Amino acid sequence: MKQLTHHLLGSLPYAALLALLLLCPPFSDFAFSNLLVQAALFLGIVIVPALKTGRMSYVDIGWPIGLFLVGVQVLVLSTEITLRTSLIAGMYLFAGGRMSLMALTGWRMGAFDKELPRYQYQRRRWERRKWAAKPALLFEIATQGFANMSVLALPAIVQAANPASPITPLELAAYGLWLAAFAFEFVADIQKARFGSRMRQEGRKRESCEEGLWRYSRHPNYFGEWMVWNALAISSLPSLLILSTELPLWQSLALAAGLLYLSYVMYVVLTRYSGAVPSEYYSVQKRPGYADYQRRVSMFFPRRPRP
Repeated sequence: MKQLTHHLLGSLPYAALLALLLLCPPFSDFAFSNLLVQAALFLGIVIVPALKTGRMSYVDIGWPIGLFLVGVQVLVLSTEITLRTSLIAGMYLFAGGRMSLMALTGWRMGAFDKELPRYQYQRRRWERRKWAAKPALLFEIATQGFANMSVLALPAIVQAANPASPITPLELAAYGLWLAAFAFEFVADIQKARFGSRMRQEGRKRESCEEGLWRYSRHPNYFGEWMVWNALAISSLPSLLILSTELPLWQSLALAAGLLYLSYVMYVVLTRYSGAVPSEYYSVQKRPGYADYQRRVSMFFPRRPRP
């Protein structure tokens, strides 16, 4: 009973936001289309393989493809392709396509033949809570599907519905922030990959990367990803303000709260759920110097390292 209650409470924000989008005339067609697209995607690519194999890792294939399909829907469902719709569609297509390509490459190379470490760690959480594994597996997969239907698609749905043509200064600044945040994340990934390659060439093992951005944050790539989503939320505010004239006040406030929740939920995911905490659980065991690295360097927000 406790497990069921926890699952239901965890899904409430996504279900409430999805219901709100379906009930608001400016967003209802897109929201309904996206509901069908994401449901079909997660059923075929994530739920069926997960039930066959017992592995949750297929989420890492499903959710980025879902983001890519959100971008496709922006272009297909928009009555007019404006600069704004082109930009927001392009950001979803690029980010979702990039992560989808990485996930599919990993799948072809056999990375999904066993459960990924972050989902192994999630199973440890289930065991500590004495949860039944299969209901927990299905719930967490379904939750990601609900997120793709609601909070992760919210910036695209709101901006695609904006009838105004001119791009506002706030939108320009937010799009610039998106580009800078993505560059930050990309540079961090490249620095980590080069470090790993050099360690293999030199025959050195179990060392922590403290080069470039990794001197200032133990997970600069996750911080960059979080800022990407913050930029999407900020860039949606002018569109929400324009569309609020057609909506009751409570709906406008609820949608604004949904954008805030987007920032919050991505922070939780990237730090505690499947990001930093599971990664460091295994890093401490594999790398003798990692505990000292933890002491000196910030986990998430970049800052000067401690002496």
